[in-house]
Amino acid sequence: MAEPTDLELERILDAPRDLVWRAWTDPVHVKKWWAPRPYQTPEVEMDLRPGGKFYTRMTGPDGFDFSGTGCFLEVVEGEKLVWTSALGEGWRPNDLGPADCGGLAFTAIMTFEDNGDGRTRYRALAMHRNVADSEAHAKMGFHEGWGTCADQLGEVAAEMAAEA
Repeated sequence: MAEPTDLELERILDAPRDLVWRAWTDPVHVKKWWAPRPYQTPEVEMDLRPGGKFYTRMTGPDGFDFSGTGCFLEVVEGEKLVWTSALGEGWRPNDLGPADCGGLAFTAIMTFEDNGDGRTRYRALAMHRNVADSEAHAKMGFHEGWGTCADQLGEVAAEMAAEA
C-alpha cells in the first residue's frame, strides 16, 4: 500500500520482462516512449549503476522544452530500477528548477515482474517528501502522463518482441 505522499501506477504489458527491461534501460528505446506523444525525447543519457546519471530532454509541438537530470540509486538487472530527481550524477544535490516546470523532488521505483504468458507486470511508484508535492505532481498529470508513457513502453517492448 502506498503512502499518502506516493503516486503509483501499474500495467500489464504484452511483452516479456527482458524486453520491457531493455526498452526501459536502452536510451535508443527510451527515446521512443518517455514522453507522451506528440511530445518527443530527443536526448537520453543513462549510466545504469548506483550514482549514475539519468538525463532526459523532452520537447513538444507547443514549444515545450524540459530537461531533467537524476541519479540512479539501485539497479537490479531485469527486476528493479530506483532513481531520484533530488540528486544528480555522483550523488550530488540537484538543482530542480521551478516546481511549475516539473521541478519536484521525488524518488521513483520501477519494478518488472513476469506475469505469465509472455507478459510483464510493470509498476511505477513516485515517492514525494510531503503530501503537497505529491498532490502537485498529481495535478501536473502524473497518472495521465506516466500512464501514457507506460502504455508506450509496452508498445515499444511488444514491437521488439515481434521483431525477434
